[in-house]
Amino acid sequence: MGTDRQPMTLAGKAKLESELKQLLHVERPATIKAIEEARGHGDISENADYDAAKERQAFVEARIGEIQGKLANAEVVDTATLKSNTIIFGAHVELQDCETDEKVSYQIVGEDESDVKAGKISVFSPMARSLIGKKEGDIIELRSPKGEREFEVLKFYFR
Repeated sequence: MGTDRQPMTLAGKAKLESELKQLLHVERPATIKAIEEARGHGDISENADYDAAKERQAFVEARIGEIQGKLANAEVVDTATLKSNTIIFGAHVELQDCETDEKVSYQIVGEDESDVKAGKISVFSPMARSLIGKKEGDIIELRSPKGEREFEVLKFYFR
């Protein structure tokens, strides 16, 4: 993503910070200890424990770097203070499927916070992109693997 700003909610930032703390203070020391212990098992050229520990270390260090980058570029949004007469990042949106009348609701959140089962969709998802800028009563068209679907925006709010 480069140095693009990473929009995220306060909860999303807290979740990333918590993961970073876990990686720095628990995972990193545990990995270093595992490498030292594996070294103690003799020849590291054929040592599966050593290889696994080094692989884990590479993963931990990569994830630490990734999270630090995201936090450095974070554009943290307190969704409770948002006001807009169109749908923007952070909005909770209630939609109705025009064909089935099924109602769904989503909150538009940062990339790392998305969890469709919990009703949180990434600001970069096709659904969110089609919702941004819309108002109550607008119809959005969405192409999905199941074909074209239309949704009516019933309402949106911030909290």
